[in-house]
Amino acid sequence: MRSDIIKRGWEKTPHRSLLRATGLKDEDFDKPFIGIANSHIDIIPGHFFLKEYGEIVKEAIREAGGVPFEFNTIGVDDGIAMGHDGMLYSLPSRELIADSIETVMNAHKLDALICIPNCDKIVPGMLMGALRVNVPTVFISGGPMAAGHLKDGTPVDLATAFEAVGKKSQGQMSDEELYEIECQACPGGGSCSGMFTANSMNTLCEAMGVALPGNGTVLALTPERTEMLKTAARRVVQIALDDRFKMRNILNEKAVHNAFVVDMAMGGSSNTVLHMLAIANEAGVEFDITKINAISKQVAHIAKISPALSTVHMEDIHRAGGVSAVMAEVAKRGHALKTDALTVTGESLGERIKEAKNLDESIIRPAENPFSPVGGLAILTGNLAQEGAVVKTGAIDPNMRQFTGKAICFDSQAEAIVGITEGRVKAGHVVVIRYEGPKGGPGMQEMLSPTSLIAGMGLGDKVALITDGRFSGATRGASIGHVSPEAAEGGVIALIEEGDTISIDVDRYELKLMVDEQTLQRRRGHWQPRKKAIDSKWLKRYSLLVSNASAGAVLKTEL
Repeated sequence: MRSDIIKRGWEKTPHRSLLRATGLKDEDFDKPFIGIANSHIDIIPGHFFLKEYGEIVKEAIREAGGVPFEFNTIGVDDGIAMGHDGMLYSLPSRELIADSIETVMNAHKLDALICIPNCDKIVPGMLMGALRVNVPTVFISGGPMAAGHLKDGTPVDLATAFEAVGKKSQGQMSDEELYEIECQACPGGGSCSGMFTANSMNTLCEAMGVALPGNGTVLALTPERTEMLKTAARRVVQIALDDRFKMRNILNEKAVHNAFVVDMAMGGSSNTVLHMLAIANEAGVEFDITKINAISKQVAHIAKISPALSTVHMEDIHRAGGVSAVMAEVAKRGHALKTDALTVTGESLGERIKEAKNLDESIIRPAENPFSPVGGLAILTGNLAQEGAVVKTGAIDPNMRQFTGKAICFDSQAEAIVGITEGRVKAGHVVVIRYEGPKGGPGMQEMLSPTSLIAGMGLGDKVALITDGRFSGATRGASIGHVSPEAAEGGVIALIEEGDTISIDVDRYELKLMVDEQTLQRRRGHWQPRKKAIDSKWLKRYSLLVSNASAGAVLKTEL
């Protein structure tokens, strides 16, 4: 056992003495030591109940013959951090979470790991940390939230609440209507109910084989989720000493590919691109961002989930057969999925989905009748995004797939929110929000507030937005993020001037600034990077070490 380093031999008498202080008995030293990385935190709706989930997992591990050691990670709720400088800490928290798992697991030489994440940066942070440790690992999320409903039966979610602010600002919604949405949009515990970042990443854990079937769709705080917790706990004990199930043997090149396939089929959050690039980096998998479009061309978009112009939520996907049913439909259309990939439950991905049934073809479209013949995410390139930009194509109004407009520029999200609420943004504009990338932000803020304001003001099919920042999974519309190189490193986005023409063509994967190269070179000669005052020592360190979005915003290990 890996844990023998801390428990075997007379030289380890002091180590065993300390372990006995935690309650261990003689018989426990012959059992595998299992780390439980729990992201319990009271302020996040998907996490406040995870303390109880940790107890369920610990008890199941003991019953299965393992010794559980629970530890915690931090977490940031992106919705609560949205629209103010708290969002600067969201993406950087991913690195702290990964570092925490590496630190605890390697310092104590634990044999195996079970991770209990749920929301936002916590899932990818745990995946990255688990890849570094590379022991047998099982992921079991807290589960999605149920959709809310207004008194007339209309389904609502977090995106509804953000967009309601835009409607209220235009006098299109009463105080009473706004209050009802506030009270009903998030009706209880779980990761927000649509295909936002949390649920996107939890479904991709199924696609990558590191989680049980149902991980992304079984609702939180249900008996079915409780049984999944127990099953996952028993499984991690079964595989604790089996090297076949080391994390890098499961989450490898095939798994990364399968994650992007499912992402395309379900129209996941654009944040998944950022996180999967970082996860691939930790897995030692070379994955160029341009491969994503090649996968998109092979995979139809067959599940349209809120906020993608849809009232479907994760509970509906579960009733229709879950992620396994989505993968089974994808497999019918061709060979995009690597079905021979090993999963943590011991079978191949193909064996896992062999018996899956699509129980509602209005929710999960048949492969021959998709919402779109190509996937729900795309990478755009051109002189404005030489290293790429990301758009959630599944959430774009069809008449915005080709769009040309005049730039209106803001050098921060805060400036953009003021400009939008003051009515400066008009139909036909391309809103440019820059100096919000990983380095320039620092921290690459999500842009749900400005995109929701635009949608709430009725401009969602008349205005595009581009940024070197990123978007919440709840964002919809012609919102193009992760523009790389970013403004802070001298990318072309920094050289855009008010009134410049910007051309977007999603079907041709193009993002262009219609300004000649000579003019751009002249502007570059006068350009000075905007320097933001940063009080935080952590964010200063982060800005010095972080790469741009096209590399996954990972921290460099060498300057």
